[in-house]
Amino acid sequence: MVAYPQRKSPRLKGYDYSQSGAYFVTICTHQRLHLFGIITDQQMQHTPAGDIAVECWYSIPNHYPDVSLDAFIFMPNHIHGILCLDGDKDGFKTVLGRVINGYKGAVTSRLRGHLGEPIVVWQSRYHDAIIRDENSLNHIRAYVENNPLSWSDDSLFSLETS
Repeated sequence: MVAYPQRKSPRLKGYDYSQSGAYFVTICTHQRLHLFGIITDQQMQHTPAGDIAVECWYSIPNHYPDVSLDAFIFMPNHIHGILCLDGDKDGFKTVLGRVINGYKGAVTSRLRGHLGEPIVVWQSRYHDAIIRDENSLNHIRAYVENNPLSWSDDSLFSLETS
């Protein structure tokens, strides 16, 4: 049997990701392919796949009533968004990872149906940051809003298209 190295968890050790709070998430497409659109004149122009991803994002609160959406932006090969977990409703605690996995699954399912073929949409992991105060929240909101303006300087920028 081959021994594989243990991957380090990107989650904050000991942190309860079901507790109320705001979380900044970044989710990248598989191999950073430009599935969701292109940046033209510093504005994001969605493809049909991008429209599906946006529709699924807006529907998150329909599936997770204790989650609300804050600022978000769809870029050609990734999403930045702020999700707010509003606590224990009806005795059920929503965990951030469950929301992200549900979202990724919904987008993948809809895209496969739209294209009529199997497609790998997402990288297996995502990045999150716990938003600890109003100052951080406002800074992240500004970053999200201005993301298309600095696309060529973005760490996730690539010229590769789908």
